[in-house]
Amino acid sequence: MKRTIKRAAVLGSGVMGSGIAAHLANIGIPTIMLDIVPRSLTDEEQKQGLTLEDKDVRNRIAQQSKAALLKQKPSPITSKASLELIEVGNMDDDMEKLADVDWIIEVVVERLDVKKSVFEKVDQYRKKGSIISSNTSGISVEAMAEGRSEDFQKHFLGTHFFNPPRYLKLLEVIPTKHTDPEVLTFMKQFGEDVLGKGVVEAKDTPNFIANRIGTYGLLVTVREMLKGGYSVGEVDSVTGPLIGRPKSATFRTLDVVGLDTFVHVARNVYDQVEGTEKEVFDIPEFMLKMQENGWLGAKSGQGFFLKKKGKDGSTILELNPETLEYEERKKLKTPAIEMAKQAKGSRNKLKALINAKGDRAGDLIWNILKPALLYSAELVGEIADDIVAIDDAMKWGFGWEIGPFETWDAIGLMSSVERMKEEGETIPDWVLKLIDAGNSSFYKTENGTIQYGDQGAYKEKSFNPKEINLKRLKDVNGVVKKNTGASLIDIGDGVALLEFHSKSNAIGLDIIQMVNFAVEEVSRNYEGLVIGNQGKNFCVGANLALMLMEAQDDNFFELDMVVKMFQDMGTTIKYSEKPVVVAPFNMTLGGGAEVSLPATAIQASAETYMGLVEFGVGLIPGGGGTKELYLKQLRNLPKGINFDLTKVANDVFEKVAMAKVSTSAAEARENGFLDANDRISVNPDHLIYDAKQRVLELAKAGYRAPKREKIPVVGEAGYAAMVLGAKTLQFGGYASDHDVKIAEKLAYVLSGGRIKEGSLIDEQVMLDLEREAFLSLIAEPKTQARMQHMLIKGKPLRN
Repeated sequence: MKRTIKRAAVLGSGVMGSGIAAHLANIGIPTIMLDIVPRSLTDEEQKQGLTLEDKDVRNRIAQQSKAALLKQKPSPITSKASLELIEVGNMDDDMEKLADVDWIIEVVVERLDVKKSVFEKVDQYRKKGSIISSNTSGISVEAMAEGRSEDFQKHFLGTHFFNPPRYLKLLEVIPTKHTDPEVLTFMKQFGEDVLGKGVVEAKDTPNFIANRIGTYGLLVTVREMLKGGYSVGEVDSVTGPLIGRPKSATFRTLDVVGLDTFVHVARNVYDQVEGTEKEVFDIPEFMLKMQENGWLGAKSGQGFFLKKKGKDGSTILELNPETLEYEERKKLKTPAIEMAKQAKGSRNKLKALINAKGDRAGDLIWNILKPALLYSAELVGEIADDIVAIDDAMKWGFGWEIGPFETWDAIGLMSSVERMKEEGETIPDWVLKLIDAGNSSFYKTENGTIQYGDQGAYKEKSFNPKEINLKRLKDVNGVVKKNTGASLIDIGDGVALLEFHSKSNAIGLDIIQMVNFAVEEVSRNYEGLVIGNQGKNFCVGANLALMLMEAQDDNFFELDMVVKMFQDMGTTIKYSEKPVVVAPFNMTLGGGAEVSLPATAIQASAETYMGLVEFGVGLIPGGGGTKELYLKQLRNLPKGINFDLTKVANDVFEKVAMAKVSTSAAEARENGFLDANDRISVNPDHLIYDAKQRVLELAKAGYRAPKREKIPVVGEAGYAAMVLGAKTLQFGGYASDHDVKIAEKLAYVLSGGRIKEGSLIDEQVMLDLEREAFLSLIAEPKTQARMQHMLIKGKPLRN
């Protein structure tokens, strides 16, 4: 029988428990969330005459946690509709409901005795064959399962999510000696394919993989800061993006995590290890004093940093660990930092820093990297079976761009090991064995396969078949054609893919040319086309700087030509003889949305932030976005039912005028950017694969290009209504004169011009109106000021 998870239960509704419940609901799994029964009434409950026996009181903790999901930032839910799938209850009255679920996840307090007590109850009520897991961040999974029934133990394992579950990719899966191998295999696949996670199998050791190494690395950094006389701000200025780590670097990360949480995790290792390792996990005195003072970070309003408001705005102060007083934040400035900034890619930046001996930044990075690399190597076999699991865990759980062993390769395995030896360090035997066998790196690529070092030999790294890596594909097969902005790639099975790779994937003439070539090439030689890439964002829009420069030089003939070419590109995508599936993800703004909207279908990543944002720079969408969003909204309407055309036009007008951007693909669907024909991929690594399968599905179904549409418009009456709405905002002080001017242009496009309500116009008429409005607005000095402000400051100008 094929195993499935149709319903789940989460025991514990704290930040982590409710976050896991939200993630399950986001992907469509109905979830019961239970917590303890309150021991006393609130003042409000007493005023209402409630007692401890009332259901609302008994379910209060879980209910409040569910309600809090709406207020958290960043939001744990992809849509308010997700909350409908979360049912709340308590662990005294509702445990019998566990008999109806397929997966039970324990997320109660990190105490073994409490967890064992909960699992004793679970064992009484669960149905045979249901999976049970603990989200513990470090308590022994084996110990939790002791004393439970045989069926419980066979179906029990650790599933350690990282917070926040919606956004952090890592899921550590920890089997026990009793876990059924089939259950382990299923959960690993379920984690990837359904939960959308990067799954690593960890061993049942203190803090598993990511927290073990991550905590060690953070404490080594604190130790080096104290030893080398660096400040908190100086350390953070070089341990973030400069070396391929998150912007939060070291101490800002600790403030976000919470010092109390960090101390708990570190002590978990401290209590279970010996020798020099134990010394590292001994929390420095000043951090314990911070915890005693309640300086826990973001949750308490101060930690390693303190935001102080003044007359001239807010300033961020850093903590002096010696005096425990807050001082002006400092940044480290050295020649090595400047050299690293000039280098391309985090690997080269790291190498530049490491090689700068005697430089304060170079010495700091070497002195925190060296022990972390050696520690990671010492733990291979103890916390994970191979280096791949360790590298992946640190990338997916801590946001490192490259893992410890990839880092070691980047700085030079041979040279760094020699330097470590000179400094009296002991190198793990298996690393020396790998080098003695004539190897100079932990990873190597042969015939398109990635291999990793394992006890003196190399093994091939395995990948989920749904993970299509475009770089590896291009390295093996090359490209069909490319220019500076895009490449056409054969991704197999008769499907081609057009990859954007301009700066920020902004659309310029080079991408337009490649789209036109790709559609033509696919019509002759392929089943269909995917438009997608694996950059930081799908596309942040058209090339704003180039357009501003042309406008300031009064090159309006050229601008008109470029905008027309952009519009024609959208028409080419829409009426392609073969299906075109666009695979957007992350920021899909302006021109990125305009590429997506006319496609045969959209296969969006769950984390897709889509919107037509041109209004924010004093423009309206000029590449067909207004028209296509309007048509998509019309197609979304139920067939055979009279509808209010004015309401549709007003809705589109509002979304464009407010430059509304979705916070998820689910919200993009609610905003009308996706419809029933479009689909969502939960795992971003599977996005290209899913888009490819959609192309093949459409081709197999005998795809035929759509016929040109006639567009019903609201005409003069609808125009007046939209403009009235804009002027009402102006009278209320919410819109400037220039805002109203832009709104009038947008309303004119959507209304189809000065014609009768209900008139049918050709698509090209609306495109011409779009282009005319776009060109007239870009000539406006106030629009040019907005564009320039966005390019320089990165935020809108109100003028």
